[in-house]
Amino acid sequence: MGGVPDGFERLWTPHRLAYVEGERPDDGPTGCPLCRKAEEGDRESLVVHRGEHCYVVLNLYPYNPGHLMVCPYRHIAWYTDCTESERDEMSALTQDAMRVLRHVSGPQGFNIGMNQGSVGGAGISGHLHQHVVPRWEGDTNFLPIIAQTKAVPQLLDDTWRRVSDAWREDH
Repeated sequence: MGGVPDGFERLWTPHRLAYVEGERPDDGPTGCPLCRKAEEGDRESLVVHRGEHCYVVLNLYPYNPGHLMVCPYRHIAWYTDCTESERDEMSALTQDAMRVLRHVSGPQGFNIGMNQGSVGGAGISGHLHQHVVPRWEGDTNFLPIIAQTKAVPQLLDDTWRRVSDAWREDH
């Protein structure tokens, strides 16, 4: 394709175009990817555990291998909209996720949290979810700053297999 090489590497991610163009994938339950994941098979949707009120899924765009999200089945946007049962199960599943990830990959720390609303940084603002991100000493480098690229050293399917197997063994 014509032109003079500019020395930059390209990471082609056409699946992210909807975010760039400002489309919101979560306009109601029918368009919500987290609602769809709750209805699909575990492996194809990357669900590692299903509870009574919530489920745990690998993040499709992980910060690190094992980046999990704890989601209520109900399509709610705000933490304040949780029932007590949903809130309590989200908390318990977050603890379980930490235990499983410690067993599987021995992280030295975690980032845990929720971004509420699109202004608050939520990529899927219409469906509440809590992130559980395992962290290791030296797991960051210059790529995100210089190249706006995150190097993830493990394939999602391999991570799904290891985490879901360990979750079943622990329970």
